Amino acid sequence: MITYKMDKTFKKEDVEALFKSIGWESGDYPNRLYKALQNSQTVVTAYDGTRLVGLARAIDDGAMLAYIHYVLVDNNYRRMGIARAMLNMIKDKYKDYMYIKVIPASKESEAFYNSLGFSISHQGIAQEIKNMEIEDF
Repeated sequence: MITYKMDKTFKKEDVEALFKSIGWESGDYPNRLYKALQNSQTVVTAYDGTRLVGLARAIDDGAMLAYIHYVLVDNNYRRMGIARAMLNMIKDKYKDYMYIKVIPASKESEAFYNSLGFSISHQGIAQEIKNMEIEDF
């Protein structure tokens, strides 16, 4: 049975393992990643017993905008409704905000987000600066 938490009681090692298990490079910076999650306004985790199998994070401005940055599920637990459940928890928390935004990590996940009520923003596209020359703390 999968249990969900909206707190920050996860272990750094578990977060690192989850990120690395799906090949996300943030897992290569476990200290930075852990600090980033601890400083985020909202972190939802999914556990199978004591095993961390999913995580979603949102950052917000406290009034109008919440931005969902991470949504990840262990490959062995995909297609079990875990991402949907975590996102619904985030959507419920921010239901009184004007915007809840997400930038899907791939074009393939667009339909999934559409099924949760998200739609493509007609105001622009996401852009980033990627500084991978940083070191972990």
